[in-house]
Amino acid sequence: MEIQSYQPMTGGPGVAERSGGGLDFAAPGADDGPDVHALIAACPPLDQNSVYCNLLQCTHFADTCVAVKQGGRLVGWVSGHRPPNEPDVLFVWQVAVAAEARGLGLAGRMIAHILERPACEGVSRIKTTITPDNAASWGLFKGLARKLSAPLSDAPWFLKDQHFPSGHETEHLVTIGPFERGALTMPSRPAA
Repeated sequence: MEIQSYQPMTGGPGVAERSGGGLDFAAPGADDGPDVHALIAACPPLDQNSVYCNLLQCTHFADTCVAVKQGGRLVGWVSGHRPPNEPDVLFVWQVAVAAEARGLGLAGRMIAHILERPACEGVSRIKTTITPDNAASWGLFKGLARKLSAPLSDAPWFLKDQHFPSGHETEHLVTIGPFERGALTMPSRPAA
């Protein structure tokens, strides 16, 4: 798998850090599983899964997941898969960005990176689930829909009282698309 390296911008102190400099985007491997687990734990309100689940994501679904590292430290993660009965869909399961990497547009850049891979040939829709109170996720996916010039729809899918005995909020199934696969292009560096 090709690794895209984003080089730091020149300028005063701290510019490279805030510009996304030195970020390496790659398919994850088994060694990333524990770091993925720790990053998700540091990103509420994301649901924590077992380390074993994260290990499976990093191996069985590596082609539709991305681990972003800066100086060898995991700062971004997107897990996704292509549902067997919907070959034109990339289902995005979780998006996590470390506190120090927020504000760089990293979440959208990670999804764009996955869509550019050969494993996403034929994808024309993105699906995800979002709870009503997760403003950051709504903002991300509404922004992706705008950048893709594609419609966004949502409807309650997994219901609080019916599917989540622990009182977890209802998850809305959000669909973006159809769109042209190459429509989402993200710059290697965000605008200064």
